[in-house]
Amino acid sequence: MHELSKTCSTGVIIPILERDLKNPEMSKIVDEINECTYLKKVFIALAASEDGYSACTKTFDELQIPHTTLWCNSPAVNDVFEDLAVEGLDLTCYSGKGRDVWIAFGIASLELDAFALHDGDIRTYSRMVPTKLLYPIVEPELDFLFTKGYYARVDSTDKIMYGRIYRLFITPMLNVLSEKFGYDLEFLRYLKSFRYLLAGEIGLTSELALNLRVSCGWGLEIGTLSELIRNIHYKRACQVDLGVYDHKHQVMTRGLNEGILRVASECFATILRTLTEMYAINISEEALVSIRVAYRRMASDKIRQYRAMAVCNGLDYDLNLEGHMVDQFADMIMNAGRSYLKNPTARQMPNWLRAISAMPDLREKLQKATL
Repeated sequence: MHELSKTCSTGVIIPILERDLKNPEMSKIVDEINECTYLKKVFIALAASEDGYSACTKTFDELQIPHTTLWCNSPAVNDVFEDLAVEGLDLTCYSGKGRDVWIAFGIASLELDAFALHDGDIRTYSRMVPTKLLYPIVEPELDFLFTKGYYARVDSTDKIMYGRIYRLFITPMLNVLSEKFGYDLEFLRYLKSFRYLLAGEIGLTSELALNLRVSCGWGLEIGTLSELIRNIHYKRACQVDLGVYDHKHQVMTRGLNEGILRVASECFATILRTLTEMYAINISEEALVSIRVAYRRMASDKIRQYRAMAVCNGLDYDLNLEGHMVDQFADMIMNAGRSYLKNPTARQMPNWLRAISAMPDLREKLQKATL
């Protein structure tokens, strides 16, 4: 990587939440990144209060790699977005992690040829995370523009299977949608090809990043893959095994807008939206009813499969809890689907090429405004 970095500058983008600053794993992330001396720069992106921004800069004081903390909701940034709205591109309504990532993409592209993106809550972080994400992109003998990490969602200490959204909702849902709309739909086959669809650890070139629209909700990971298939052939994307992995887990609650139900509902809406965009598939109330019924059947089959896997591998498995989760996911389908029907327009930031056409020096202005 040191030799390759002489001709291809690389870095890391870490979007974090203000509450993540108190996580003990943050210091481990800093220590491990310090070993990645081939990196040109690290960007930490967050939307926070002024005190939170100051705390973030202090948290990364021990980071020896050149780095910048991007205050993505600073008053100066808001002023830049107001000026952009005057030019006919109003992005003032967007917020969340996706907005922070979008800002970081633009600023990082001014200095880097490629960068890795990952969250700041990885408990088992190692220096190999950015290295594995970046190497396939910067190695000239390869031809990749995008990497996506994957890992087993199993806690070997507590003997529990995680990845509940992916196991109990996304996997059976993709099978249901294939049955309903056709197994020949390239987008669904493409999503199924990923070992862990919801992994947020990716690597990409700056040029590609400038061409991607960025989802602002919890559908960021699937939204990114949806954009990827629109911009490059999937043979130029690869997957890398990130090994042992653990991070902060979402809590299962009864409210649609809370915990993993909110994540699942926004992922579902993103998939429906992409099917409509790519194939003009009509999503109706009747279609949602049939999808819900078929999902219950498919998810029930998956529960039996996961129970068998747990028994064979000496893992604990709560059959009743997993069944309860499936019930909640099934109930969520109609509510999330109806919300999508009311507002099918994507909640996506436009790609940077459009933003630059509206304000040619936008990246430079945001670079100054985020400091």
